[in-house]
Amino acid sequence: MIKKACLSASVVTAILLGGCDNTAKTPEPNAQSEGTVNTKAITIGYSDWPGFVAWQVAIEKGWLKEAGVNVDFKWFDYSASLSAFAANQLDAVLVTNGDNLVTGSGGTKGVMIMATDYSAGNDVIIAKDGINSLTDLKGKSVATEKGLVDHLLLTTALDDAKIQASEVKLVNTMTNELPQVFASPDIAAIAVWQPVANQALKAVAGSKIIYTSKDKPGLIYDTLTVNMTHLSTNKEEWKKIIQVWDKTVKYINDPATHADAVKIMSNRVGVNPVQYEQFIGGTHLLDLAANKQVFKKGTGFDSIYGSSYHVNKFNVANGIYKTEMDVDGSIYPTLVEELK
Repeated sequence: MIKKACLSASVVTAILLGGCDNTAKTPEPNAQSEGTVNTKAITIGYSDWPGFVAWQVAIEKGWLKEAGVNVDFKWFDYSASLSAFAANQLDAVLVTNGDNLVTGSGGTKGVMIMATDYSAGNDVIIAKDGINSLTDLKGKSVATEKGLVDHLLLTTALDDAKIQASEVKLVNTMTNELPQVFASPDIAAIAVWQPVANQALKAVAGSKIIYTSKDKPGLIYDTLTVNMTHLSTNKEEWKKIIQVWDKTVKYINDPATHADAVKIMSNRVGVNPVQYEQFIGGTHLLDLAANKQVFKKGTGFDSIYGSSYHVNKFNVANGIYKTEMDVDGSIYPTLVEELK
């Protein structure tokens, strides 16, 4: 499973330059039905994260066509989907709130009209035997991939524990190498996402999770971000898409239909349904009612505004972009507010 992240330097560079070579990033043939409700399909890029893969349920059930919208979901690796959106090859993309700000810093105006979910346990800090709390990390070496979403998790966790960044030695490590690095004697802990986290736990006997994104709900939101120009002329279509999402979340959460939904989602990414349950459990899906709450302006993480203010400062502090973005201008609450 490919976790989204505050983008790595190479991807950020590609986006900030405003043009990307997408010849090696062609999405797989799409699973969307051949419906022709509209003359031109709305294109949405999606990738391997439970809150995004959930759309596969709506695709296979034909609910978008039922709702009267012609949507073409295009499957990408996550970073490639952002590159395609930045190059105006997509009308919308499924992206973290932090990465929406990154693409915006490169000049691509994308507005968040809905949140699919927030991470609720899929992002974790794992420590070796003998380290039982964040306080125990003082003076120790902690590995994570700098600038990515679990660096954000680590930084936020340390702040909450009143630990200065200088009191912990940050060891910058590629995410897929973290299980091996964690096994080295000088590394006390790592910050990482699933399923790499499970690999690390297996690699080091006695290791355990001491902090997760479940401890900080709303730190990492995942969103449906739409090209502003497309949104301005297709608001009613986007309302219908949001209503389909609401139906999808209810289908996934309903005990009577949950197993069918898990089967559809796990098949899309080639993972055993039993294993995939863990990833769904670490992803708090947000229906329309929840979106109405999330899109109320506030400074806390229960609001997508507050969460985005926080990640905006993190992105600047870590050199993702140089000056803070206009967070309010990147969030468009009107559609979820108007829907019943």
